[in-house]
Amino acid sequence: MRQVSVSGIRMIEASNEIVLLLSDERRQLPIWIGSPEAAAIALSQQGYVPSRPLTHDLLLNVLEALGAPCERVEVTSLVDGVFYADLVLASGQRVACRPSDAVAIALRAKAPILVADEVLDAAAVVEAPSEDEVDVDAFRAFLDEVSPEDFGQA
Repeated sequence: MRQVSVSGIRMIEASNEIVLLLSDERRQLPIWIGSPEAAAIALSQQGYVPSRPLTHDLLLNVLEALGAPCERVEVTSLVDGVFYADLVLASGQRVACRPSDAVAIALRAKAPILVADEVLDAAAVVEAPSEDEVDVDAFRAFLDEVSPEDFGQA
């Protein structure tokens, strides 16, 4: 399992689909989600505290009242294009849920979000390096000094 963070929510304009992006140090995992879950995640990211509990707040309150707060969430598998997740409670119990609901709850609980290595390997995309990470001057200097012989061909 690898810990990830929510790097954003994006709408694909052509299809009006919403994608949740989870990121580790070098990869992004896109998970398609519904509008209500996207709103719940975005509200939590913005620090919005409703005057009355919304659904994810209510579930978190119930778990805490029962003495089983959310310890972490895990995106556990990907089967036929469908992601699966679990809430892992402090009691050790696991509750199956959709990744979008798990993330909405994790953000409210300030709990870590973990993704199975197999899921990342199967569905994550490698982030392109930012311009800051690409040393253009060093590459140009290399090109100025390299010759065909350096590659074993003349």
